[in-house]
Amino acid sequence: MNTAEAITAEYTLDDTDRAIILATQSGLPLTPRPYHQLADQLNLRVEEVLTRFRRMAEAGVIRRIGAVPNHYKLGYRGNGMSVWNIPDARIRHWGQKIGALDEVSHCYHRPRHLPEWPYNLFAMVHGHDRAAVQEKVNRIAALLGDDDLGHEVLFSTRILKKTGLRITG
Repeated sequence: MNTAEAITAEYTLDDTDRAIILATQSGLPLTPRPYHQLADQLNLRVEEVLTRFRRMAEAGVIRRIGAVPNHYKLGYRGNGMSVWNIPDARIRHWGQKIGALDEVSHCYHRPRHLPEWPYNLFAMVHGHDRAAVQEKVNRIAALLGDDDLGHEVLFSTRILKKTGLRITG
């Protein structure tokens, strides 16, 4: 068991943690000072809200706090999941490199399902249209060089509701 797993196994949500999660699981308030508004809403000090978020993140109860943009509303309509067949020994290296690219919103390792599905690295690439996405995928392929053992782009046709785990009272 790694340190994060050990901490999470020992961490117990109290009523205040649960109230913070319930109040923010659909997003932080869209205000200049969201943590202050959240603290006011829950009758807490802002320092306590921030401390609790930090502790829950360190314990692995929450993974991260970040913006989830709607790429379509921002004009990026050519979104495509690029799928890559990468040598297993190089997957971590390339996952970190590709995941750090500006045009990639998320990148992750997934198991192959041979013989039908040889791909083990997935990277969501965004562009204003499909041609722009394809150009970016071509640049990624050039970056990978001989480690690109094959790839495809699966273009989005619509946005599905994207939500994480939701807890109730």
